[in-house]
Amino acid sequence: GGLRDLHTLWWLVRYIYRVKSLSELRQAGRLNDEEYEAFDQARQFLWRVRIHLHYIAGRAEDRLTFDRQHALAVAMGFNHTSTNQAISRFMRRYFVAVRTVGNVTRIFCAILEEEKMRKPRKSLAWLRNMPWKLGGFKLDGERLNVRSEDAFEQNPLWMLEIFRTAQVNALDIHPRALQLIARNLKRIDEPMRHDAAAGQIFLDILLAEQGPELTLRRMSEAGVLGRFIPDFGRVVGQTQFNMYHVYTVDEHTLVALGILRAVEKGQLKAELPLATELVRRISMRRVLYLALFCHDIAKGRNKDHSELGELVAQKLAQRLHFSPEEVATAAWLVRNHLLFSNTAFRRDLDDPKTIKDFVALVRTPERLKLLLVLTAADIRAVGPSVWNAWKGALLRELYARAEEYMLSGQI
Repeated sequence: GGLRDLHTLWWLVRYIYRVKSLSELRQAGRLNDEEYEAFDQARQFLWRVRIHLHYIAGRAEDRLTFDRQHALAVAMGFNHTSTNQAISRFMRRYFVAVRTVGNVTRIFCAILEEEKMRKPRKSLAWLRNMPWKLGGFKLDGERLNVRSEDAFEQNPLWMLEIFRTAQVNALDIHPRALQLIARNLKRIDEPMRHDAAAGQIFLDILLAEQGPELTLRRMSEAGVLGRFIPDFGRVVGQTQFNMYHVYTVDEHTLVALGILRAVEKGQLKAELPLATELVRRISMRRVLYLALFCHDIAKGRNKDHSELGELVAQKLAQRLHFSPEEVATAAWLVRNHLLFSNTAFRRDLDDPKTIKDFVALVRTPERLKLLLVLTAADIRAVGPSVWNAWKGALLRELYARAEEYMLSGQI
């Protein structure tokens, strides 16, 4: 797919700009030196993948299937004593290359649209008559853009704000703005990460009525999310090696957040009836969203990801100025995000000790509700066929028995 995009883009560029090499685009000011180098490295990497793939397969083969990933990783120098680690490093590099190609493709398509004077949709005319709705931004065609080339230099917070404004107004972001964001990512530094206004923008996006999945995915693709929350940047493109997961860690997390919002809106009531009922009775909504965002954020390291994730969630909650109780609850949820499923699926629910041990760890009805909803969203986001009626029944049974035990006053 990456090479196909490269070929299409190259023919468009050759026809429209009458150039014979990519370096001529850099000389013409269409790409800066950093963008050119990133694009050229991505192109060379993808070509190397294809060539090695042909050698390994012994024929023309352009499908990067699971069974050939380790041989490719070794052939391309991604050596590691662990097979999974070698594959993981190779695939992360692959995802970076593909994302680079996608970003450059979007930029050039936007330039072509501007030169062809694409007209905006009439349905967006109301926004043009109410510019205050767009804050410091403007409508450019059908997409949100900055008003000046140095906008992000003047105010780095706008690199977050543009995503919040786009989310609220259901707008796409102009590729030219994304290009400027990429050129200013280093301005998202440690002081900005701890800025209260920046934290509030992130929380607004995470908890928005529109749902956070699409906006956070756009932020991740632009490199903003990984800069603002470096721990999330570490799991971008992180593969998961088991028979269930079909997504990388970052994509699984974003899908889970989308499912949580769908549960809140009652869209999965038939599939997740208990979670749909309980989510309306939760008092710590933002804790639930933050815990789900962090539940796999420490995967791929040399220690239990639940334990490391607990520390990440604790620090992030403090950064976002959560109350001490909220901080403790978010950290606890991440540390124990597998507790509900492990107990329900691996322990005998007819054994009173199972329920007693489970309740001793959970302790409060609020945590019980939070953990059930988080678990349901997590499992449902693993893959399209992982959730089933049997798992739902076991989770509901454990919830009912734990709630009854708590109400009996035995804890």
